[in-house]
Amino acid sequence: MTAVQSGSPAGNRPEARPGARGNALAAGLGSIRGVLFDIDDTLVDLEFAMTAALREVSEHLLPGLDQAGWEKFGRIFTRETTHFYDRYLAGEITFNEQRLLRGRAALGHFGVELEEGEQAHHWVSSYASRQHGYIRAFDDVTPMLDALDSAGIPYGAVSNNVHDYQRVKLDAAGLERIRVLVGTDTVGAAKPDPAIYLEGVRRLGTGAGETLYVGDNRLLDADGSTAAGLLGVWLNRGGEPATGFAGREISTLLELLA
Repeated sequence: MTAVQSGSPAGNRPEARPGARGNALAAGLGSIRGVLFDIDDTLVDLEFAMTAALREVSEHLLPGLDQAGWEKFGRIFTRETTHFYDRYLAGEITFNEQRLLRGRAALGHFGVELEEGEQAHHWVSSYASRQHGYIRAFDDVTPMLDALDSAGIPYGAVSNNVHDYQRVKLDAAGLERIRVLVGTDTVGAAKPDPAIYLEGVRRLGTGAGETLYVGDNRLLDADGSTAAGLLGVWLNRGGEPATGFAGREISTLLELLA
């Protein structure tokens, strides 16, 4: 598989029925001619996959840890150590190095030190091999894509991870129909750089001002895509408070449908 997804802008665009295009989307979105999605925790429940795999590979290191402890362990790894992922995006460390640093931080909170060498390598490789087994799409994804297909509205994904890794993830979640996929290696840029959103727009064959971008990260997805000229939407599944946010906010993808 090559690092850049090829294909025409109409790669997942069925022939629209006369007058159908746009009918899938809710009032106020009638000018939208294409939709781009973030992947992790937008289309795919990555937090569930991460925490399930983490527990499976770490139980022998944390025997007797109660449910509250595992929830804390998961929060540290998935939410409180994202600065390590930022270092990966900046090219300072590798993808597996950021995983290991996040794992060490989570384990260290409970007084466990992940040793250098074989133990660390085994932990990272075991986690990686198990995570994909827990990958699943959110329940609102299929109805959303079905509606877009029926209306002839093209869609794709733009992600802050490399193309091939995210391609495997989408396929594991049963989302093979998402053919337009832009990763950080596609254009050599990461969100919120406008170039990565605009490459998704180009591949859809739409214009920035008529393309919706939906993601769970308010800053990178809603604000970043809006600054690039798209219509950004914050998918706030957990009801996180955001004082002063004046953009479009939804709690489920179904809110975008007519």
